[in-house]
Amino acid sequence: MIKACKKCRREGDKLMLKGERCFGAKCAMTRRPYHPGQQGPNSRTKLSEYGRQLREKQKLKRIYGLSEASLRRFFDMADKSSASTSDILLQLIESRVDNLVYRAGVGASRSDSRQIVSHGHVKVDGVKLDVPSAQVKPGQIIEIDNKLKIDIKKTKSSPWLKKDEKKRSFELLHLPNKEEIDLNINEKLVVEFYSR
Repeated sequence: MIKACKKCRREGDKLMLKGERCFGAKCAMTRRPYHPGQQGPNSRTKLSEYGRQLREKQKLKRIYGLSEASLRRFFDMADKSSASTSDILLQLIESRVDNLVYRAGVGASRSDSRQIVSHGHVKVDGVKLDVPSAQVKPGQIIEIDNKLKIDIKKTKSSPWLKKDEKKRSFELLHLPNKEEIDLNINEKLVVEFYSR
């Protein structure tokens, strides 16, 4: 069993951690839609309020491939804002360069996109970048290196990214709002978890 698939099974939802595999018949959530482990098929645990908050936090971490320290740092930044903490939290996470490479359709999954960035195949405003957690601001342009054999014309990007096929680049038009982000996450429970 692939480790990423166990994470999906633990959360009880497809987290899209393996790209195309998640859509096919080989997806672990299709074959075994219960928790991993010996008691998996028979487990009937009822979660407490804290348990629900913890599961949502873990789910968010696993989808975006974040460490506990990174997610906590994003929460602290969002908490200082005057706007809605949950909305700002998602916007901060979505504006990471590895996530934007994934949203641009260059990487098959977020882990693939993270590897593309860390191997130095990405430039932001003409400057080579190999830090996947770097924040991108609206108006900045992400260029994909020619060494990376990806047909930009065939990629499907998110509506908040403007694609330039000739330059092999994408521009972040604006930070996405909750309605534009297609995730099955209750980010308010994550905020409640950290606000305890």
